[in-house]
Amino acid sequence: MRILKALSLTRRPLSSIYLLHNRCFSAISGHTDESGLKNEVLVEGKASARAAILNRPSSLNALTTDMGLRLRKLYESWEDNSDIGFVMIKGSGRAFCAGGDIVALYHQLNEGKVEDCKDFFRNLYMFIYILGTYLKPHVAILDGITMGGGGGVSIPGTFRIATDKTIFATPEVHIGFHPDAGASFYLSHLPGHMGEYLALTGERINGVDMLAVGLATHFASSTKLSWIDERLAKLVTDDPSVIDSSLAQYGEIVYPEKKSIVQRMEAVDACFGRETVEEIIDALESEAARTNQDWCTSALAKMKAASPLSLKVSLKSVRDGRFHTLDECLIREYRMSLHYISKVVSSDFSEGVRAKLIMKDMAPKWDPPTLQHVSEDMINYHFSPLGEFETELKLPTHLREAFI
Repeated sequence: MRILKALSLTRRPLSSIYLLHNRCFSAISGHTDESGLKNEVLVEGKASARAAILNRPSSLNALTTDMGLRLRKLYESWEDNSDIGFVMIKGSGRAFCAGGDIVALYHQLNEGKVEDCKDFFRNLYMFIYILGTYLKPHVAILDGITMGGGGGVSIPGTFRIATDKTIFATPEVHIGFHPDAGASFYLSHLPGHMGEYLALTGERINGVDMLAVGLATHFASSTKLSWIDERLAKLVTDDPSVIDSSLAQYGEIVYPEKKSIVQRMEAVDACFGRETVEEIIDALESEAARTNQDWCTSALAKMKAASPLSLKVSLKSVRDGRFHTLDECLIREYRMSLHYISKVVSSDFSEGVRAKLIMKDMAPKWDPPTLQHVSEDMINYHFSPLGEFETELKLPTHLREAFI
């Protein structure tokens, strides 16, 4: 099979658009035995391809530590196998992947198993870096809920197929966390200030909007996925252009609806391009008073319900991402995640998960309680090095260089 030299030339920036013919986080788990691990990530063999199938449908395919580790091992072995030309990933049930298994993380933190939480982030971020530097074409089928870490295990790859069932969001600020798993990289590369909008509001967008802003590379009706799967199963290739052409055969020409946030890009940029969270909210309030548009009032409500600390940390993270490579974003996000779970500054992550997913009272008590109580020192702490007794995330950058 041909040596994979062309792939780096065909990697699309996230701004490229290819028009083709309340449960965001979920969980119950911990470590599983070998048979259980294999059941949570199934493998499907094709002519010259392999597919990883996330298989926790009752938990919306929420990612566990073991799943991240298995994905990493599978992808590394497939990359080394000359008989395999390209790799796919998809989900079982009504979700592609709802993100990380944060309920499991919550219980681990309460039980004092901080090292297990670190393992989760380390294995997941390592896999995302491998995906972002993969030498073989990669196809992610995002049919259904795709949130948080679900974007992380798909968007850095070559092709992302969105469907009429796709729902995408990065809702971490509503559980007192930050958009991670590479989100600060890919959100920062979206058109205008769409990345800030998605990160700070946690609003959902559909598959057509994903295509329009570059989060997806292709769009196809969910009813056509079996045809796409059948077509890809017959391909014997490692040429991304051949895969692209095959996907195009079953695609559709689609345009964002009139009410889509994509149709409000000028207003989004005017509001979310402001320097601070406070200024963004002021701009939204002015826009809402002037236009009385639903998108604006909804964005305001979402931001006012989010963790004030997370809003400020997330804004800085996305904006830093514009000047960082994928590996630099992942290393920074790892620091941020470990600082969050350390609870040195705040317990907002545990409180957010408690209120949204454990007790479900939907009334988190954020600390600090307001934006004015969030100091620059609090924000900067989350970006600071981990210290002499904590190991930073070590990525194999000397062996693998990101294409984008």
